[in-house]
Amino acid sequence: MSVIIAAIAGSLRAGSHSRALLRAAARDLPPDIRLVIWDGLEHVPPYSEDLEAGTAPAGVAVLRRLIAGAAAVLIVTPEYNGSIPGQLKNALDWASRPRGAAVLEGKPTAAISASPSPRGGSWALADLRKVLTVIGADLTGTELAVPQVHTQFTPGGRIADPALRDRITRLISDLAQRALAASPALAA
Repeated sequence: MSVIIAAIAGSLRAGSHSRALLRAAARDLPPDIRLVIWDGLEHVPPYSEDLEAGTAPAGVAVLRRLIAGAAAVLIVTPEYNGSIPGQLKNALDWASRPRGAAVLEGKPTAAISASPSPRGGSWALADLRKVLTVIGADLTGTELAVPQVHTQFTPGGRIADPALRDRITRLISDLAQRALAASPALAA
């Protein structure tokens, strides 16, 4: 049985380094771990509490189903103006509702930031950690800031640095272990 991890790239850009990092990471995982990369960020409308009582907008419903059906969540975010992109924050706001029954509450979750800067988006990573903590996600202690991400890929789309590749694989494996510990039924 595979541990399914919902993978969310925090960028809308077609050539997103965050999405490329998720795709490259998915190639190097053990066969019992599977990343399901969600590409629906642009379909999530602005969060409005007025819409909460009704039927969830289609993009929100897809996001919530993905997270609910996954054993864990991995978020890879770029850094925009020293923080996480607004559209990612918006999607997390939707996934944090309704309170008490939100799909992210208690869900094993890990975070990676990726930036062309030498800091690797560490400010965005700190803000993402803060948002996920307030939501009540079960954050793993492992996180990673990837500096100069634009230099980290081979022409074939793999992660060039073996040490970085190993760190990302280890982070995802730790997340899968956290999910298995949180839900023994997954291991059965």
